[in-house]
Amino acid sequence: MSNGNLADITGIDEQTVAQAPQVRAVYVYEAPVRIWHWINALAIVVLGVTGFFIGRPLPSVPGEASANFLMGYIRFAHFAAGYVLAIGLVARAYWALVGNHHARELFTLPVLRAAYWREVFAMLAWYLFLRPRPNQYVGHNPMARLAMFFGYLLLTLFMIVTGFALYGEGAQEGHWTHTLFTSWVIPLFGQSQDVHTVHRLGLWAMVCFVLLHVYAAIREDIMGRQSIVSTMISGVRTFKD
Repeated sequence: MSNGNLADITGIDEQTVAQAPQVRAVYVYEAPVRIWHWINALAIVVLGVTGFFIGRPLPSVPGEASANFLMGYIRFAHFAAGYVLAIGLVARAYWALVGNHHARELFTLPVLRAAYWREVFAMLAWYLFLRPRPNQYVGHNPMARLAMFFGYLLLTLFMIVTGFALYGEGAQEGHWTHTLFTSWVIPLFGQSQDVHTVHRLGLWAMVCFVLLHVYAAIREDIMGRQSIVSTMISGVRTFKD
């Protein structure tokens, strides 16, 4: 039977298959990085929702005040998620030391390399729809690394420091949070209310970062040349051409 007849019967065109885009896969993110990412995402959601209500409490609750502990539960969830965020970041820093080189991208920026900045502006042009196709990267692209370092890492450290400083006020002197954070953070900003204010501003900065992060990841999955969301689930990055 000729190849033409075989293609007619089976629907297989060997030339078309040979010319089809090849999908390549590279293992990028190890299991501890992926687990940390999703636990961290959940902690940020809990912190954001509970933090909003701590700053803007519910106007009223039904029944006697002594029979309601709603704000107490909200504050407990906020504090618990704060501990998860802080401990998770310490664990993530440890894995940056013992994991593969992609695990270190969150904590390092090659800012002294001219080639890095060329790639940053190239990806910025892609995000602004000024380029038809993005470059391909196995790990985070240079623009994403810049955003993760300043928009997540430094902001998260700021939120942890100011958050534990406010927590230490309630824990009072003698508690480790008061000793390590409250004793110098609140005087640094002037007073407790100032720390509350900047901590809440940090909340909205984190909301903006999360929205941009989710948008960029989904957009890259649809329009880009490599997988993003599925990579943080399986650890494998696939390249579409």
